[in-house]
Amino acid sequence: MANDGGKLWGAAIGGGIAGALLTAGAGLLALQSGAGDRLVRSALLRHPDMLVETADALRDRQYAPVLAAQRAAVETPFGSSWQGAAKPEVTLVEFYDYACTYCRASLPAIAQLLKEDKGLRVVYRELPILGPQSVEASRVALAASQAGRFKQFHDAMYNAGRPAPETIAVAAKAAGVPATANQDPAHEAELRKNFQLAGQLGATGTPLFIVGDRVMNGAVGYEVLKKAIGDARAGRS
Repeated sequence: MANDGGKLWGAAIGGGIAGALLTAGAGLLALQSGAGDRLVRSALLRHPDMLVETADALRDRQYAPVLAAQRAAVETPFGSSWQGAAKPEVTLVEFYDYACTYCRASLPAIAQLLKEDKGLRVVYRELPILGPQSVEASRVALAASQAGRFKQFHDAMYNAGRPAPETIAVAAKAAGVPATANQDPAHEAELRKNFQLAGQLGATGTPLFIVGDRVMNGAVGYEVLKKAIGDARAGRS
């Protein structure tokens, strides 16, 4: 099973995710070509916050058509892979890997947002890019999700530590699900769909957050997520 996980992981790295890494800064480079490049560079040096805002705006504009076409695929959870409002006012999507330290660092922010905002739904999408054991953890998570035990496994997996046969077994036992998952065609299709979606949305790693028309790479933190959720609710993104 580990070998099969390695194949899936290798295919993902060789496909859309790795390609996205090469294009992440393409929009910013365009700012430095043509007339006025000195003025642009000077302004960015004086106001570095403009660089972040410009990058965000360029990225959102670039991926808006993808989100428009793939909204249902992105926001519709697999099984029970979601928390929060059953009838959400706004949906926050996280593409994540159980081995990702930045995903782990984002847990308190997500928990706080769910506690504060009763109209928020968080949808979790498996994106195991950090190795074969991540793939195995994701397969068990998908099996748990189908059994209505996603949250139990999700919390237990993070509590158990980095994905490994031993930690996956501990988390599975705590969640009351089998520690090994057969390569269910529905699970494999879900993983491949997530890799494809993440690549189309310019993922440069995990976590990748989507809310409204905002696409955010990395552990952006509570304040950024809260503002993006507010903007999405108000129709500003």
